Amino acid sequence: MFFRASPLTVLSRSCRYLLRPLPSQRASFSLTARSSAAIDAAMADTSGITADSLRAKLIDQLQAQHVEIEDLSGGCGQAFQAVIVSPQFESKTMLARHRLVNSVLKAEIAAIHAWTPKCYTPEQWQGLQH
Repeated sequence: MFFRASPLTVLSRSCRYLLRPLPSQRASFSLTARSSAAIDAAMADTSGITADSLRAKLIDQLQAQHVEIEDLSGGCGQAFQAVIVSPQFESKTMLARHRLVNSVLKAEIAAIHAWTPKCYTPEQWQGLQH
């Protein structure tokens, strides 16, 4: 049931009503050990994806000659940046290269928050090294 909020309970000007329990009902809340463990696990929010697993899959599937993967999320596996050098990128646009990489890592990308690939042909990579 909605009650008109008093000036002391208003959270913001746009909030005119607050959802509160009826005065006859007391809200009780307690955590069991099992629910506390479940909350802790959910808050950890790790994807289980590692830079090494991404690197291995890219080398295997794309015959990548050089792969650098950096975990930008501080080790929880939620954000990665990659440099990928593969001969399969020859005569492909940047968009086509990204689509190729994303198709190889479809399941992994679905499990993480951010993925930033930089895709180069071997010749382009050689040119960047000088």
